[in-house]
Amino acid sequence: MAQQLALDGDPTLERIARGEGLSLRAAGSWTARFAPALERIVADAEKLTGTRPDISIDVSQVARLDTFGAWLIERLRRNLASDGVEASIAGLSANYASLVDEVRQVQPASPPARTAGALRGSIEALGRTMYSFADDIVALISMLGAVLAGILRAILRPSTFRLTSTVHHLEQVCWRAVPIVVLITFLIGCIIAQQGIFHFRRFGADVFVVDMLGVLVLREIGVLLVAIMVAGRSGSAYTAELGSMKMREEVDALRTMGFDPIDVLIVPRLIALVIALPILTFLGAMAALYGGGLVAWLYGGVDPEAFLLRLRDAISINHFTVGMLKAPVMAAVIGIVACVEGLAVRGSAESLGSHTTASVVKGIFFVIVMDGVFAIFFASIGI
Repeated sequence: MAQQLALDGDPTLERIARGEGLSLRAAGSWTARFAPALERIVADAEKLTGTRPDISIDVSQVARLDTFGAWLIERLRRNLASDGVEASIAGLSANYASLVDEVRQVQPASPPARTAGALRGSIEALGRTMYSFADDIVALISMLGAVLAGILRAILRPSTFRLTSTVHHLEQVCWRAVPIVVLITFLIGCIIAQQGIFHFRRFGADVFVVDMLGVLVLREIGVLLVAIMVAGRSGSAYTAELGSMKMREEVDALRTMGFDPIDVLIVPRLIALVIALPILTFLGAMAALYGGGLVAWLYGGVDPEAFLLRLRDAISINHFTVGMLKAPVMAAVIGIVACVEGLAVRGSAESLGSHTTASVVKGIFFVIVMDGVFAIFFASIGI
């Protein structure tokens, strides 16, 4: 029957037999103030593992309970249940139900799995990576569907579209990005022209650097370079903004107020990015061609008028069209990846940093993959 006697308010844990089962009746104050006594009480009770097929922990007589006491009760239940005993917690008052449920969700850290060797560890890491990649693809497809649904809602009900937010994000990702995009693409154009002239000069074909520069910049390098810069600049910003809002529970607050976070947070950002990237691609291509023409004139001795005439003959509208068609698709990929990573942030600074890094890496990866897909597609149709 009663196994312990204690002063009023002190924690106790009585053992009451009921048939083949056993009831552990907790009483008193189960708080951190009585930590030593509680540790001894729970340690003694844990020795009952395997003695009875059914053990119930009755907490109806507990006067006070804090996180420390709730964790000891949950620890006792887990230890009793680890050997196949039917262990349960009974008599839980409404005041402490949420606390015990919160403690019950805490999972103990599992020890790292031992591997037989380096080869097995590498294979296991590869498998985990592929499994994670499949999850990423599913998340991206889900986000794409949610965004398309949000755009459809905005089309059907234009009053719900957040024009002010879209214009604000357009200023951030487009107007404020113009200086760095123009500068970088200008320098890249200079470098391509200088290297082309340096190598073509051996064959007396300096003028062919114009052909190379025009096709590369308008068709490949221009849009790819700008997309990578946007992924590093705007994609990471989107992830950090959404992740910070997720950490401060602002996203949950929007849902509580009846707003869809997709309509409020994602759609304006994505539309701004889809509009901004073609504009930045055009400006970047012009800056790269200007830089290449300047180097061709000063370093290669190609007259500006001859450069323009050769450029007009070397390129066609198809090269420009190919580059501009890639831009909005790459912008959508960057935006979806950034938003998925931002909404995946949990409540810690470490999670925010890791997801921001993952956003940039995955954004650049998918941009390059999409560029390869476009290259195969346009080659197959003869453009």
